[in-house]
Amino acid sequence: MEIIISKEYFNKAITDVSKAISNKTAFPFFSGIKLVASTDRLTLIGRDSDIIIETIIPSTIKVIQVLNVYATGSVVISAKYLLEIAKKLPNDICIKVDEAQVATIQSEEIVIKVNGFDPSQYPSIPEIYETKHAEIQCSDLIEMVKQTTFAISKSNSKPVLTGVHMTFAENHLQCVATNSQRLALRELPIISNIHGSYIVPSTSLNHLAKLLSSDDRLLQIFLTGSYIVFQTKTITLYARLIEGIYPNVSSLFPKVWNTIITMNTNLLLKGIDRASIFSSEWKNNNVKLAIKKGEKLRISSTATEVGQIEETQNITTINGEKELTISFDGRYLIEALREIKEEEIKISFGGAMRPALIEPLGNSSYVHLISPVRTY
Repeated sequence: MEIIISKEYFNKAITDVSKAISNKTAFPFFSGIKLVASTDRLTLIGRDSDIIIETIIPSTIKVIQVLNVYATGSVVISAKYLLEIAKKLPNDICIKVDEAQVATIQSEEIVIKVNGFDPSQYPSIPEIYETKHAEIQCSDLIEMVKQTTFAISKSNSKPVLTGVHMTFAENHLQCVATNSQRLALRELPIISNIHGSYIVPSTSLNHLAKLLSSDDRLLQIFLTGSYIVFQTKTITLYARLIEGIYPNVSSLFPKVWNTIITMNTNLLLKGIDRASIFSSEWKNNNVKLAIKKGEKLRISSTATEVGQIEETQNITTINGEKELTISFDGRYLIEALREIKEEEIKISFGGAMRPALIEPLGNSSYVHLISPVRTY
């Protein structure tokens, strides 16, 4: 194997695939990056037991020659050292690999030799079956990931709740995340002939969102064995699915709403954020919302040893009961409101001890369900 490659593109590719590599792996090969030089491209692969990231550097990018392949071949090199070496070299990088899997890495007058691993011992990548697949714009998937993954459970006591429940139907995708106290749900029409539900680790989806640019490139989704696969022309991420049965979240939504209000999203977010200054002193970060006579919403929090914060905001519209007092975890409200881009929101209350539904006004494809907290 012998190549010369642009330092800029090589560094980015190494950084991308390194996201799949754990420093604590017990398998030596999982601490390395596999380089495969073909006639017109260099493929880099990083993996651990739950995620595989593959990225491709073509010979030319935007009509600029970034890679020259003089001899095809492959090698596995320690990710830790390869990343450090590539960062600290001054210019284009030449890599030669001999039959003993020793890689000679050179840039200008700097020459470094690194012992590599036999690439034939590197675990194979799952085969993709392309008959069942879905297509979505990268920017749309990034938005769905950001709007749901924050609501997953941080505890491993229920592994299924640490992932996002992705349900595919004919030309439709629904993503749900919950920790049993709050829920984020996002729906989107897509091109799909996949039917089924799958639990995808939130960590893998967050890695994917960071790998993808926010442009409108097309992303393809495949299911293969125990993996879900996300693929663009240059990046492929394999995420091992979480086994188990996800709870039936449809039963969590109240059938009747006692009070429905609409408000300015940004103003409410700022009010909740201010109230949360003191709420952090409480066990549950309590923020109290109170509607009096259907005109104003009072937002408050109290910390006995510190003080109290209170403010009132205008309610744009109200339907149903005009009196209500309810408390929520302030963090949950803030995280939900931050992901709503629309100017106004609708909040539906089922009572003081029933979950509240938060959604952008006129857009029911993205909703949050948040359970109240007891204040006694």
